[in-house]
Amino acid sequence: MATVFNDILFPPNQTLLRPSLHFPTSLFTSPPRKFPRSRPNPTFRCSIAKESTASPPITRDSVPVDCVVVGGGISGLCIAQALSTKHANSNVVVTEARDRVGGNITTLERDGYLWEEGPNSFQPSDPMLTMVVDSGLKDELVLGDPNAPRFVLWNGKLRPVPGKPSDLPFFDLMSLGGKIRAGFGALGIRPPPPGHEESVEEFVRRNLGDEVFERLIEPFCSGVYAGDPSKLSMKAAFSKVWKLEKNGGSIIGGTFKAIQERNAASKPPRDPRLPKPKGQTVGSFRKGLTMLPEAISSRLGNKVKLSWKLISISKLESGEYSLMYETPEGVVSLQCKTVVLTIPSHVASTLLRPLSAAAADALSKFYYPPVAAVSISYPKEAIRSECLIDGELKGFGQLHPRTQGVETLGTIYSSSLFPNRAPPGRVLLLNYIGGATNTGILQKTDSELVEAVDRDLRKMLINPNAQDPFVLGVRLWPQAIPQFLIGHLDLLDVAKGSLRNTGFEGLFLGGNYVSGVALGRCVEGAYEAAAEVNDYLTNRVYK
Repeated sequence: MATVFNDILFPPNQTLLRPSLHFPTSLFTSPPRKFPRSRPNPTFRCSIAKESTASPPITRDSVPVDCVVVGGGISGLCIAQALSTKHANSNVVVTEARDRVGGNITTLERDGYLWEEGPNSFQPSDPMLTMVVDSGLKDELVLGDPNAPRFVLWNGKLRPVPGKPSDLPFFDLMSLGGKIRAGFGALGIRPPPPGHEESVEEFVRRNLGDEVFERLIEPFCSGVYAGDPSKLSMKAAFSKVWKLEKNGGSIIGGTFKAIQERNAASKPPRDPRLPKPKGQTVGSFRKGLTMLPEAISSRLGNKVKLSWKLISISKLESGEYSLMYETPEGVVSLQCKTVVLTIPSHVASTLLRPLSAAAADALSKFYYPPVAAVSISYPKEAIRSECLIDGELKGFGQLHPRTQGVETLGTIYSSSLFPNRAPPGRVLLLNYIGGATNTGILQKTDSELVEAVDRDLRKMLINPNAQDPFVLGVRLWPQAIPQFLIGHLDLLDVAKGSLRNTGFEGLFLGGNYVSGVALGRCVEGAYEAAAEVNDYLTNRVYK
């Protein structure tokens, strides 16, 4: 039973309540409102037409690059670094339309505060830690306290979520009947799977009962995806938990089978360079998440091209690709053997329509709801006494089910989670509001968003008569997190298959709508994408 709840509450790579509240990345995907052969000195074929965008490009005799990664967010940068570190292929270029790397990882610093306005932390899995070490940031890594509590609002009270197996019998977020129902369901005493793709809500209610869904999984979905669990696909959004039942006949049966298979399988020794985090925790860096993309970009050097906006992709008779860009120097044509698009699906859809209408149509159907990140600060004395532990606000943060009469999705205790996030005597809170069930935030002003968050916090965390909060930032992301809705994997298969079947092999799709929305999954997906590119180059281009 303990394993079941840990897998459901803290599934691998879903890191808002595993174990903090955390919106993943490259997640916020729209601008805010307000290999086999190593070449030490790669050259690439490009052309520039400065006078007129209609002018033919100037052809230069040089070798095309092996890979162009379109998008300088965390997915794109990590793909480029993985190609270099794991596959000894430095013949790669990363292009980014904005004037900075990192996508929507946004760390700001002012008046003694350090805060995030996009994703805020990551699960320190081995792939993530490998990327950290390879980027030279091992000594800059900071980890949260694995024993810090996490809370869910229920019936007007912030109630702790079980953090370890021994907590399960005693936590008051669920009734005794709800716990028994969940236990029997996890053992397989529940209705059989239906003959269709289940939503998260259908899967959890059937397997674990209403209370687990309403009090744990629904707020978790709001936190990870800012999504509607009645529409999210269990298979796509929480595939590891979905596979437990599929492979083992029940969640517990699948868990035991997975443990047996893992113990029986031989695995290489763990990289001795990697840190060893204790318990279920989350990580960041001394000066915030922006340190990671900046460190990778610094290592890649002039292979990263900023303010390069891709305007078209074409395939040449040679089998290579030609990419046309608008750049500060004029229109540039870049030639390459493979392309990885890590841009949002709706942007990729527009670029791919001249190549494959079917792929473009599939990519256009992915939905990204709006989310706002509201960063505010209160004096420590503004925290309700019943929310303090040893006189301090301790914990990762809190989640709010949609049934509890608050608009805010969740709140992260930023100044409790990592050091040096706020001045002495102040508490820094990062709040997320909006999502698939509250798109009306698009019509609200920044002041109205702050008022909504402050009003919610005064219902459970902040004293009602406390002074107004100090507002650090309000960042509205109109198209934030891709929703892994029912049919998501089918649409993705259509897009990939259409490109492959119409002769566009070597053109790969990447990013968070492919890999998963958590920052850790974006990094793991980057290693997977780099391996796919390397395999193509090895077996198709350089064989």
